[in-house]
Amino acid sequence: MAGLVRVRPDADLDEVVEILERDGGVIVEDLVDAGTLASLWADFQPALDACAYGEDWYNGTRTRRVSSLFARTTHLTPVVTHPLYLGPARKIMQKPVPMWIGKSRVEMTPTIQISGTQLIQLHEGQGKQPLHRDDALHLRTHPGATSRVQIMVAMSEFTAENGGTMVIPGSHHWDDERAPQASEALPTVMSAGSGLIWLGGVYHGGGRNTTSTPRTGMTLALDLGNLRQEENQYLAVPRESVLAYPEEVRRLLGYDRCPPGLGWYEMEDPYLLLEDGEIPGLGGIPGVLAPVKAPVTADV
Repeated sequence: MAGLVRVRPDADLDEVVEILERDGGVIVEDLVDAGTLASLWADFQPALDACAYGEDWYNGTRTRRVSSLFARTTHLTPVVTHPLYLGPARKIMQKPVPMWIGKSRVEMTPTIQISGTQLIQLHEGQGKQPLHRDDALHLRTHPGATSRVQIMVAMSEFTAENGGTMVIPGSHHWDDERAPQASEALPTVMSAGSGLIWLGGVYHGGGRNTTSTPRTGMTLALDLGNLRQEENQYLAVPRESVLAYPEEVRRLLGYDRCPPGLGWYEMEDPYLLLEDGEIPGLGGIPGVLAPVKAPVTADV
């Protein structure tokens, strides 16, 4: 392939789903508006400046990484709920699963959830990251059903020279015996505010930065709700920060039940405890998610 297909933010959802299922990735140009991008930079810059370089070859010895992103800003809603990110993620992953309960045949549709979040800044001298599949975290076999849809938002310009994410289009169709070759990977070239969306089975990795300008990207992953989150969002994001987001995002952060019965609290929807501080009829449990009285802030 010459490279990944590029679409505009108003592209047809079904068309983007078709591209993702065929190629494994797509670039959405101008996915994040200038105002949101500026707000994210303002919120993340202090943590990024204070972050040390990594100490291992995989995460990068000339790379800075900042996690717990939903605890550091209140401006991620338009990113994680963007119709061309959340929409394809739901269509591709939330497919009914048939099962028998006694003599009844039923279908259960899983939820999806925010898994890992990270700001990744590659500095001059950072070499190529080993090509890998992110759904390997869950020991998935390939080819197979998609359990992760991920996005990398360009916080700064991505070029072939500054480490634009390397992607092997179509590699989600490969079996587990075929090894990725660096010569097969193509660099992601996109302007700040654009986004690379790819499936968990696609081989990819950070590129080499040979320039004097850092390359900064923000990645969020959506996984099936019946899998463990890569980043422990319950510890990463304080309740006050969770409540600063709308219900859809709160549930995506994990305060939800995945059918047929994962994630409940006292047999009820955990969202009730998050929002009200108690489960109706139980009278609350002292010391557990007591209601927040103070104004919600994003300061971390």
